[in-house]
Amino acid sequence: MRLRHVIATVLALSPLIGSAAAQQATSSLRGMAVENDALAWQSVGRLDAEAAGFCTATLISPEFILTAAHCVYNTSSGRLIAPSDFTFRAGLLNGRVAAERAIAQVEPHPKYQPRGGSAQQNIRHDVALLRLAEPIPSNDLDPFVLHPRKVSSGPVSVVSYGRNRETLPSRQDVCQVIATRHDIMLMDCDVTFGSSGAPVFSHINGRGQIVSVISGMGAMDGRRVTYGMTLPDIVAELKQQMWANKAKPVASIKRIQVGTGGAKSSGGGAKFVRAGGS
Repeated sequence: MRLRHVIATVLALSPLIGSAAAQQATSSLRGMAVENDALAWQSVGRLDAEAAGFCTATLISPEFILTAAHCVYNTSSGRLIAPSDFTFRAGLLNGRVAAERAIAQVEPHPKYQPRGGSAQQNIRHDVALLRLAEPIPSNDLDPFVLHPRKVSSGPVSVVSYGRNRETLPSRQDVCQVIATRHDIMLMDCDVTFGSSGAPVFSHINGRGQIVSVISGMGAMDGRRVTYGMTLPDIVAELKQQMWANKAKPVASIKRIQVGTGGAKSSGGGAKFVRAGGS
């Protein structure tokens, strides 16, 4: 099922904009070129893939970042990009970063199909978890947390990097979740190429909590729309997958050799004490 059919299906099963969404109008996208303005969002960063462009990703723990699954595949070959080809640049702003890390492990959701296009199944599972080669301490950057429940409608915000704004984050303070059905979210947020994987925030309980990541964009009745997925269950599955597939440390064996000089031996082997304590 292609994108336009997905949108039609979602809208057919849900009212358009609920009363919560109507309380706050959608705002315009703005670049956060001033460092103080971007400070609160430094755990959002640009995920660069060598020779493959970039997406947006978010720190959700000292060692994990969250992005879209399609960002971790080579678009030409459909193959998973090697962890060594990625770099996460947290809080990138005009060439400066709050933290920069290599990637040690990449885990897209197993139900995402890189050749599957914009099928409902792909949108619903377009999520990947990446493990940093070296954690970013929480006293350096405060990770964002996931919202514990699904959001069916109402105001949200998005922070992303994108084409023609690659070197600074942009934020849309308010956009709307138009509908949510079958774990697919349809929104009116302003995104572009590079915004894939960007966090969608709810601000119900103070600091933003992540309710979705940007999967893609399309059109409906001449109006541009954005789509994503609900997260709590899918991220929990990815964390289990991450630990199950994490490379196990290789055991090393140290041989113990008996020294030839008794207790007074100066050799490097094990030393034994003679009977009688001498």
